Amino acid sequence: MSFSIKRRTLFGVTAAGALAAALPAAAEGAPHADPVRSDAEIYGVPTTQPLISQRADPFISQRINGRYYFTGSVPEYDRIVLRGSSTLAGLTDATEVTIWTRPSSGAMGGFVWAPELHRIGGKWYVYFTNSNANDIWHIRPFVLESALDDPLDPSGWTVKGEIALEWDSFALDATVFAHRGRQYLVWAQSEPEIAVNSSVYIAELANPWTLKTKPVRLTTPTKSWEIQGYKVNEGPAVLIRNGRVFMTFSASATDANYCMGLLTADADANLLERSSWVKSDDPVFVSNDDTERWGPGHNQFTVAEDGKTDVLVYHARDYKAITGDPLYDPNRHTRVQKLYWHPDGTPLFGVPVGDGGPIVRLSPSSGGFVRHAGTALEVAPAPRDVATTQFRFVAADDGTETIQSVDKPSLFVQITDGSVVLGATGTPVKRIPAKGGVTVRTAADPALHLVAKAGVITTGKTGTVFGLS
Repeated sequence: MSFSIKRRTLFGVTAAGALAAALPAAAEGAPHADPVRSDAEIYGVPTTQPLISQRADPFISQRINGRYYFTGSVPEYDRIVLRGSSTLAGLTDATEVTIWTRPSSGAMGGFVWAPELHRIGGKWYVYFTNSNANDIWHIRPFVLESALDDPLDPSGWTVKGEIALEWDSFALDATVFAHRGRQYLVWAQSEPEIAVNSSVYIAELANPWTLKTKPVRLTTPTKSWEIQGYKVNEGPAVLIRNGRVFMTFSASATDANYCMGLLTADADANLLERSSWVKSDDPVFVSNDDTERWGPGHNQFTVAEDGKTDVLVYHARDYKAITGDPLYDPNRHTRVQKLYWHPDGTPLFGVPVGDGGPIVRLSPSSGGFVRHAGTALEVAPAPRDVATTQFRFVAADDGTETIQSVDKPSLFVQITDGSVVLGATGTPVKRIPAKGGVTVRTAADPALHLVAKAGVITTGKTGTVFGLS
C-alpha cells in the first residue's frame, strides 16, 4: 500500500489527518491538534514487538465478520487457545480462551502443536498436531469442529478425529485452502523410504477431515539451507495473488537455522501435479543478526484492516543461543510485518524486523526508492531487496527526528553539506509537508535539505519531495 499525502483522504481522514500521520505532532508544519497516528492506524500492520509473547507456530485468520482470530502453540504443548480482536494490534491484550485441553493419558495425551482456525461451510474447524501420551512422537494431524457462530465459545468444540493419511507415519502442520471451487489440505510428513525428517504434501479434501485424493509430494529437503540440524520441510502456508499460488514452508532445525522457502504455481495449473510447482533456489526469510531476530518461520498470512495490505505472520526468537533442546525453549514469539511485492507480482519478504516504530519507504517524485548500499544512500528503481529501502523516523523530545535504517538499526542518516551517508549518529531532521509527500531538512540549518539527484542522495537548498509508503 502506498501512503501519499497528495491524496485528499486516507482511510477516511482528511489531508490534515494524513499530515499528522506523516509528521510528529511537534514537527514544523504538522497539525498540532491531532496526535500522531500509529502505523497500525495508517495501514493496519502494528510494529509492536512481539505481537504476542511465547506463542509459536502462529495463525491469524482473515478478518471474519469484523474480527481477527489468533491461535498458536503454547510452551506447555497441552492445549488449544484462541483470542479475537477487531484489529491486529488488539490481539496483543485480547482475552485468551482455552477451547480444548489434551487428556491426561491415551491416544491424544501427547504434544499439541500448530493449531489453525478455519471457517468452512458455515462451521469452524481447528487443524492441529497431536500425539499419543504413551508415544509422544506418534504425531498425527487432528481436527476439531464447532457449529457455533462464536469460535471463542469452548462449549461448541468437539473432536472430529484424526485425518487418515496415506501412511501411518510422523505427520504435522496441516493447513487448508480453497481454490477455484476445490478445498485442499497441505501438511508435512515423513514418507516411508525417504531419508528425511519431513516433506510437504498436498491432497484435495472430500470434507474438512477426509482426503479425496492421494497425496502428492511437493517438496522434500535437499538444498543446504533445508538440512541444517534436521532435514525438514514443514509448516506450509498458502497465499493466492497475482495469478499465482504461493506456498511458503519452513526448513531445517527450529533454532537459528530455521528459515522459510517458497513454492510457486500458476493459478491455472493442476495443483495436484508436482510439476506445477517451482521451488525458489534460496530461502526467502532467514535469521538476521543485525535486527536480532533468529529462527523466523512457521508463518501464515492475513490481510490488514485496510483490506488490501498483506501481512506476514511468523514466529522468531530475540536471542540466538539456546540452552537445551530448542523444542522446549518457550520464547518463539508471534510477530507480524508488512509483506511487500515485486513489480512482477511475486512476494518480497525482506528481513524479520527489529524493535521500533512505523517503517517507511521513501520514494522521490522522480520515481524509485531510497536505499542504502553499504553506508551510501542512492535511489534505485524497485530494488529486489526491500530491507535496504526500509527506514524509521525516530522522534526526539525536542520535536526533531533521526532517520534509522531498519535492516542496519545501529546506523542512521548523517547529513553534511554535500554528503549523506549512514553512520553511528544520526543528524536531527524535520519533515516538512509538501504536495505529494514531504521534504526533509536538517534541524540545525533550514536551508539544507535531502535531494535525490542523478541516482544518489545529496543535499541542496530545495528539497526533493519524498512520498512515504
